[in-house]
Parts: sequence; C-alpha cells; structure tokens
Amino acid sequence: MTITLNGTKKEITGAATIGDLLHQIGFGGKPVVVEQNQRALFPREIPAAPLNEGDVVEIVQVTAGG
Repeated sequence: MTITLNGTKKEITGAATIGDLLHQIGFGGKPVVVEQNQRALFPREIPAAPLNEGDVVEIVQVTAGG
C-alpha cells in the first residue's frame, strides 16, 4: 500500500497497523507522537490503529534534554 509518511509518499508492505509501521521504520518501543489523517492518536491507540491505503501519517519522536 502507498501512504504519505512525514510528507513523503512511501510504499509499505506487511504493516496492517500503525504499531507495525513503527516497528518497520525503527520506532517500535520508542516514545513518539503520531498523527493519522490529521488526527492525533492517543498512545493507547497507536499499536492497534489500522493503517489504510492513502493514509497520511506524521511521526515525531519525543526526546528529552535541556
């Protein structure tokens, strides 16, 4: 399927959920904020949120520092 990930069209295979996508791109288990089709997802929604053809997904990694 084709999605837009952080502003870039990407062909994704084997990812049925946002959680799957995060694991595929190396963000599995890391603190992130995810927006899907202009809707911010609650952290509890991220693992099971379905990923669909044409979705627009924005992912921001949360970092701490001073």
